[in-house]
Amino acid sequence: MRKVLHRAATRGYKYHGWLEMYNTFSFADYYDPARTNFGALRVINDGTLKGGAGFGAHPNNNMEIVSIPLYGALKHSDNLGHVGVVNPGEIQVLSAGSGIIHSIHNANKNQPVSFFQIWVVPREKDLNPKYDKKSFDLINSRNTLVQLISPDKENGSLHLNQDAWFSMGVFTKGHEFKYQLKKQGNGLYIIVIDGEFGISDETLQNRDGIGIFDTPDVSVKTLSDTGRILLIDVIMNPINN
Repeated sequence: MRKVLHRAATRGYKYHGWLEMYNTFSFADYYDPARTNFGALRVINDGTLKGGAGFGAHPNNNMEIVSIPLYGALKHSDNLGHVGVVNPGEIQVLSAGSGIIHSIHNANKNQPVSFFQIWVVPREKDLNPKYDKKSFDLINSRNTLVQLISPDKENGSLHLNQDAWFSMGVFTKGHEFKYQLKKQGNGLYIIVIDGEFGISDETLQNRDGIGIFDTPDVSVKTLSDTGRILLIDVIMNPINN
């Protein structure tokens, strides 16, 4: 087993007034040659937008973009005609493919929105862009790992153009489980959204992250009264066609 530990305090940070952003991996003005990716997982941005603020229309291509609001709501619009609001409990997947122009704003004028935006390098390039979102009942699925995203939409999950599986769970103190990686050659990146967990002989707290690979499974135990984690099971040596 091999692992890389990213404590929350070591992430890149930028405060723009209208936006506060933490970067687990190199992004925009933040660059660390030791932190450019974890396999096909390229970006984990942990952002907070002030009321009414957002990113105006901008292009993206050949990237799988996952948005996960934690509180507040995000408004999405793009040149394919998709317009909508993504609320906590909902997951949005944007496959930028051959190219898309989109914007992201705080859907509320008077309260902030906290969200993760995660980028995964796609398996195939220049496909037709796609948009999808879905609601998942995490609160009523305590102590159960809920699959959000997969390459083949298994168990009602959203599709991603890569050998990557996203899962999230809300767990109570003392709950333990062993996660089996989906595919040989994949690694597992875990983000502690809140709470405290024991993961692979390490203790992780709010917004700490750990990448684990060269192992078939990973053990997880909840140490706090309650906690949330996001798991990203991702190919470590992607071939980008």
